[in-house]
Parts: sequence; structure tokens; C-alpha cells
Amino acid sequence: MRLHTQLLAWLVPAILLTACSSQKKLGQSARELLLQQEGLKQAHIGISIYAPKKNSYLYNYQADKYFVPASNTKLFSMYAAMKWLGDSLPGIRYAETEDSIYLQATGDPTLLHPDFSDHPVIDWLKASGKELVIQQDNWKEKEFGYGWAWDDYNSAYMPERSPLPVYGNTIRWTQVLEKTESQDGAIVNEAFVYSEPEVSWKVNFNPSKTSSFSVIRDRYTNQFTISEGKEILRTIEIPFVTNGVLSALDLLKDTIHRSIVLVPAETTRQVDRVRYSQLRDSVLKTMMFRSDNFFAEQVLLMASQEALGYMNTTDFIDTVLKTACSGLPHPPKWVDASGLSRYNLFTPQDFIWLLKKMEQEMGQNKVLQLLPGGNQGTLSNYYTGMADAIHAKTGTLSGHVALSGYLTTKKGEPLLFSILVNNHQTSAAKVRRSVEAFLQKLWEMN
Repeated sequence: MRLHTQLLAWLVPAILLTACSSQKKLGQSARELLLQQEGLKQAHIGISIYAPKKNSYLYNYQADKYFVPASNTKLFSMYAAMKWLGDSLPGIRYAETEDSIYLQATGDPTLLHPDFSDHPVIDWLKASGKELVIQQDNWKEKEFGYGWAWDDYNSAYMPERSPLPVYGNTIRWTQVLEKTESQDGAIVNEAFVYSEPEVSWKVNFNPSKTSSFSVIRDRYTNQFTISEGKEILRTIEIPFVTNGVLSALDLLKDTIHRSIVLVPAETTRQVDRVRYSQLRDSVLKTMMFRSDNFFAEQVLLMASQEALGYMNTTDFIDTVLKTACSGLPHPPKWVDASGLSRYNLFTPQDFIWLLKKMEQEMGQNKVLQLLPGGNQGTLSNYYTGMADAIHAKTGTLSGHVALSGYLTTKKGEPLLFSILVNNHQTSAAKVRRSVEAFLQKLWEMN
């Protein structure tokens, strides 16, 4: 007994000394490689490093403070989608009578999206042979998220949310510059512009030539102004005004070769069948690898439909926070699915909690497959020497950079990390390189 007591008396200080030594090394690395870098000295930075096998934090720096997480918000959206959506996405819900099919939109972002070659829901609609009617009484949401920048409406990264998305809720405009011979025999460059899909909406051409091809949509209508440029080939994606399901129905009629009639709420029917579209995880992987805002917003709305019977981001987030995420160490302010809003506020320790929970509930292999590794997706050209040692989600807004995920050290120790940087006064690339240097040191030293 005395020997056991003496051994314990020796071990406890040794363990504490080792832990203090690791924290000291991490603190020194954080200061040298991140906190004291030019452009970051005045920034707000939160760091949390957690060791699952030890069930303890290796290092925390302002880890209980709130930060704008940018696209790290998508980690919570991914978790909610995995929790509430099945293996395949419900592409459309419907009820069928002898001569009609009553459709209910599900918010599926993959319908006619160019990322997917097969569109089973569209093929079924084409072959149905019956009158098609649609209802949108389950849509309880607005086209833009709370706190989104209104003047980004023309940018490809901010398509409108809608109950029946098609083509990613964007139009792809392409300019091709070809050399042609004029009547007097001179060779001239002539621009040809086309859209995918083709649209019957109003298009104006700017008479003056510009250096770059551009397309500007009217703020409130599907009216486009095109300025031809000098590029030989260029494609631009421009979001369109969705008007609920109306714009989608206008575009669908040329694809399925007949119209779908929108019926008022009082004539809706109870739907009892589902047509599935794409595998859930193929959509989530694309969403995380390229940080797709549109996919994030729509899959959260789809999860809302599954949980609540209607699509509303605010109500569903409230449900998630009160149920599956009720154990978060610091109650966050979570307002959208994509992280476009600067109203989102999370702590680094909130992300550590979620990363741990996803591993426990979904399995490590499943989660890691959905996140880009070194030199993949949004981590391209970063962590090139670390191969599969890191899997993480990036986040970027003007003045804000974030990275949260999983790291396995050279010695094989698994770690969870979250680094949130707000209000920096340097380039996002420099911040990312500083974060990379710190995590590479962590990879090497533990």
C-alpha cells in the first residue's frame, strides 16, 4: 500500500509537469506563429486544442469567447443534415389521383443542378403523363438569410433560398469570342452570348465594349444587362429571383415539356409518397469541399421539413439547439446554415464539442470522408505535406478566417482543433498560412 501511494505521489506531479510542458510549448508556438504575426496582433483570436484520448484540452486561448465563425457554421448544418435526413434526399413529395399528381416541394438543391448527371425526379416528372400541380404551403421562409449583405444578390455565392430550387438557382451566362470575316474582308472578333438554361426573361446589351464580360441582374426582377468583354471564353453564374416556386416552374416547363400549375393553399392535398434524388453524403461532401453556401442553406431547410413538417431556418435551428445540441458549452447565436451572416456567434470550444459529438454519433470514418484533407477542396495548396493527417472546414469572410477539424499527429495522437480569427487587418491568405504554420508545429511536436 505504501509503495502504491509512493508511486501515485510520484506519477501525479510527473503527469501534471508533462501537461504543463505541452501547454507551454503550444502557447509559445501560438504566440510566435499566430498571435504575434504582423496583421494579427490587433485581431481577435480564439484557439482550442483537445485530446480525445486524454479527454482533456491541451491548449485554450480565448476559447470561451464568441467569434464570427464564417463558413465553420456549415459544420453545424452538416451535423443537422446527417441527424435528420436519411441516406437519400427526398426530391419531391406527392399525392397521386387517377388524372393528377399533386406535388409538394422539399427544398432539394440538386434538381437539374449541373453537378449531377442523373436527375431521377425530373425524369419521373417527364414520364408521368398526368396533370401536374404543386403546392408551397410548407414554405415558411424568406429568400435571403438574416444578416446577409443585400448588395451581394448578384454574386454566385449567394443564390436565393427557395422551396423548389432548379439549376442551383443561378443562370450560367457564357461569352464566346470568335473571329469572323466582315463584308469588306476584314477579320473581326464577334461575341456570342448564351445562357444555361435558356431563359425568356428580359436581356439588355450594353452598347459599349468593356475589358471583361459581365452580367448584372436587376435587384428585384429577372432582367439582365450584359456587357461584352475581350475574353475568348468566359462563364459567369448569376442568381435569379426565385419568386417562391414561380421562376422554377417557368424554367421547368421547357425541360419536362409541360407546365406545372401552382395551386392556392386552401386546395392543397395531403402528400403521402416520396421520390428520392441524390445520396445525402454526396451532396454534403460537395458542400464541405467547396464550402457551398446554397447547398448548406437548402439541406438545413430540408432537415427542417423532416423535423417540423415545414421549411423555416430559425425554427429548426431553435429545435436543434434545444435537442441534439443542448449540451453545447456556450449557447451560440446561430442564424443561418452557410455562415454568410455576421450575426452568427460561436466559441472555439463549441466547435470542439460538435467535432467530438459527430465522431461519437456518426463514426470517425463517415465524418472524415465529408471534410477536405490536406491539399483538397478549400484546403488546396495548404497542408500539402500532411496528407490525411488533417480534415477540416475552412471559413472566410472579409476580416474573418476560421478553421476547425481533426488532426492526427506524427506520433498518431488524434486531436480536435478550432481556430477562429476575427477583425484581422491583413490578407486572408496570410492568416491561413499562419494558422497552417501553427497546426504543422502541433502535428510535429505531439
